[in-house]
This record gives sequence, structure tokens and C-alpha cells, in this order.
Amino acid sequence: MPRFLSLLAALELVCQSSILFAQVQTIVPPVIPGAKPVAVEHIKVHGVALEGNLEKDAVDRDVFVFLPPSYAKEKRRKYPVVYALHGYSIGAEQWTHEIHVPQTIEGAFSQGAKEMIVVLPDSKTVHNGSMYSSSVTTGDFENFIAHDLVAYIDAHYRTIPNRVSRGLVGHSMGGYGATRIGMKHSDVFGSLYIMSPCCLSAREAGPTDMAKSLEAVKTPEESAKLSFFARAQLATAAAWSPNPKNPPLFLDLPTKDGVPQPNILAKWAANAPLAFIDQYIANLRQYRAISIDVGDQDGLRHDTGKLHDILDEYGITHGFEIYQGTHTSAVADRFQNHVLPFFSQNLCFSSCR
Repeated sequence: MPRFLSLLAALELVCQSSILFAQVQTIVPPVIPGAKPVAVEHIKVHGVALEGNLEKDAVDRDVFVFLPPSYAKEKRRKYPVVYALHGYSIGAEQWTHEIHVPQTIEGAFSQGAKEMIVVLPDSKTVHNGSMYSSSVTTGDFENFIAHDLVAYIDAHYRTIPNRVSRGLVGHSMGGYGATRIGMKHSDVFGSLYIMSPCCLSAREAGPTDMAKSLEAVKTPEESAKLSFFARAQLATAAAWSPNPKNPPLFLDLPTKDGVPQPNILAKWAANAPLAFIDQYIANLRQYRAISIDVGDQDGLRHDTGKLHDILDEYGITHGFEIYQGTHTSAVADRFQNHVLPFFSQNLCFSSCR
């Protein structure tokens, strides 16, 4: 089966029990009686790394900050921070509903997880997702997360401004972002959790009918009318094959007149973590802890298993779990009962090095 068709098959499984990644139904952990409330702040963070992007995507990004129960009273106390990245086609606000925060954060704390700050940044773009990549077309979302956002949070909240006190987690496209940013920015983050990551392998150009529909798109309004998969292709092109000399979308597609373009596909392959991971093994060894999970009914489990295998081959200690569920069914439960306890165990909660 051609690689792109394999991707489509995987994404069809991903979309089961959801409506094209729109508001999905997830298993919600029960409310813990007596759980102390978490404070929520909805802020805007300016992205220097996003300035001048050719899509004119927002430079001031929505960010949700969840402050632990003790934050308001213990004025001298400082906290580790976990940055949680959302998936494709949703933004930070919908991400809060899918992982059911603040309820799941409160549940994790009430069950023994140490208190930390949790930050959910928005990375939605004209074509519904930045891929957390560096592009003149979308803006440099990789460095927005790793530098602009981290610097802002450290400057405005009582954090422990040290890599060993920062965690990075993401799901789906956010899992890709956590993988990519985690490999490249081990100087910023100290613990890494990768949930059902998409886009780990190199892609092919796609079916001819999709290629023709993409080549006909000239405006964001036309993009919005495309199918889910076609629009995801545009988002990928904007992130991985930007072209400032090719208005109005400022991107190069992997086909021209329906014919695959090897030079563009090579650019896409260069952004596949399974292709570039060997360059960042030294960085990955710097992490205090790494964990990966994926559902047994998730079409992305095969590539996720390959990521696990590569870490094993290099002798990099990490956790890996295939749990019972689809791409989205258990994300809230995982966040409360696995992700936050993982960071509770592995982040530094005092002055560490």
C-alpha cells in the first residue's frame, strides 16, 4: 500500500468516534470529592517568532494557564511548569474541553500529584494547524513554544526557571510537536511525554483527485471548504514547504499538474521525526524522563511503536504503553492519571540542576 494511503487508513481509524477531530467524546475520570480548585487564566502571549508570517496568522496567541490550589496563598512558592500541546484542527480552548481541564488537573493533584503550573498554548492557523514547525508562511511555532512562551511564563508567573522543572507534552499533532521540539530543545525542557504522535514518517503526495483540488485553492476561504485530509495537506505544505515567492498561499504543494514533485517531498521527509531522530540522540539522552503512549485501536500506533524501537536501539530509557482505546477516547483519563503523575515524579520541584 502506498505510504500516503497508509496514512489515510490510519487517520480514518483516528477519526473513529469523533467528527474530524471536532469536539470528541472522551472517557472522563470521575470528579474527585474534595478536590481543591485550580485557578484558570486566559491570556495572550506575543510571539516574536511569529512576527511577519505570510499567512497573517495571529501573532498574539491565546494561552490558558492553570495555577495550582496553593498558588494564590503561598506567595513565595515557585512551581514547575508543564506545557501541553493540542492536536490538529482544534485550538487551545477546545483542547481544554477534550482533556477536561481544570477537572483532570484537580483530580491529579487530589490523588497525590505534586502541584505544578499547566500551560495550554494555541497553535491553530489558517489551515487549522501549525505542525509546531518553523516556517515563514505560518510563523516559527517551534520557537514560539520553546522560547517566546517559556520566557513569558517565567517572567509573569512564579516558576522554577530551569529546564529540569519544565515538562513538555502533546497529543496527535501536539505529539508530533512534543517529539520535534523535545528533540531540538532539550536545553529548555527536562521531561517529555508523547501522546499518540502523528506525522512521524515521511509522506507521499497523495491521491490525484486530492492533488487537483489542492492546486485549485487560491484563498483561505476556499481552503476552509476542503475535506479534512485535503486541508491537513495544506497545513503540512505551509509548515514544511513554505515559499515566500508563491502567493497567495505562500507554499509549495507536493504535486504540480497532478505530478509528484520530488524536491517538495524531500522537504516533507526532512520534517519526519523518524528520519531526523538520529541527529538528536545526544539531546534525548539529556532528559530526566521520557514516556510515550498510544491506543491499541489508534491508526498511529505503528509509527509510535517505531519511535519506541529507535529509543530502545539507542539505549535511551523511556516508558512506552499501548493502552486500550482509540486515538481520542482516553485522552482525558491519560492526562489525569498518567501524564500529570509522570511529571510529578520526574520534574524538579526545588532548586535542581
